[in-house]
Amino acid sequence: MKKIVFLTGAGMSVESGFKTFRGNDGLWENYPVQQVASHEGWEADPVLVTNFYNMLRQKLYRAQPNEGHRLISSLEKDYEVTVITQNVDDLHERAGSSHVIHLHGELAKVCSSRDPYNPEFIVSLPEDNCQVAPGTKAGDGSLLRPFIVFFGESVPMIEPAAREAQQADVFVIIGTSLNVYPAAGLIQYAPPQCPVYLIDPEPVMAGGYRNVTHIQQGASAGMRQLCRLLAQNG
Repeated sequence: MKKIVFLTGAGMSVESGFKTFRGNDGLWENYPVQQVASHEGWEADPVLVTNFYNMLRQKLYRAQPNEGHRLISSLEKDYEVTVITQNVDDLHERAGSSHVIHLHGELAKVCSSRDPYNPEFIVSLPEDNCQVAPGTKAGDGSLLRPFIVFFGESVPMIEPAAREAQQADVFVIIGTSLNVYPAAGLIQYAPPQCPVYLIDPEPVMAGGYRNVTHIQQGASAGMRQLCRLLAQNG
């Protein structure tokens, strides 16, 4: 069975009405990114940051996967599919994708602020109980913080993502530019003969990369076209 590896970014979730901070204005839901998505911001005002992610979680649970998410999931019938996402939403999982690597963390989870990647202290928050009271402690006595990779922190899942990219028979990038790390880095791990598809409505500089087919559409329309191309190419 052929392996398709997807790398998805902010453009994947646009049609679901869920914004991320990857905009040009440096704002996330009208908050300066450094205030709500950096370690310094967390240290300065953990109450503000906790309440920001509480608000964001409520928005996420109101959002629904779009057709693009569902089409990625549907490819699991015929392919081995891995989704590597820069997004912190869980829309891929809710659409049915079974193998999702989150590079930037997961909004639906909270963790220890002393030891964020200790699985013992990572807690999933269900839709009916998705609010964290400021000051709530993790199991190790530190404040519970969002399970988000803040700016300036390392990206521990980049190595598993690179290993997946190395095994790709087809590599697909949706809604993230080839000028932005980690997209630009991960594409270099795909095998030389591996076809690369880029789904993005904007003109994208693909200079320096071999064999990139640009499908200049949004996530859902672009995925419909990709599915047709995959069916034609076997």
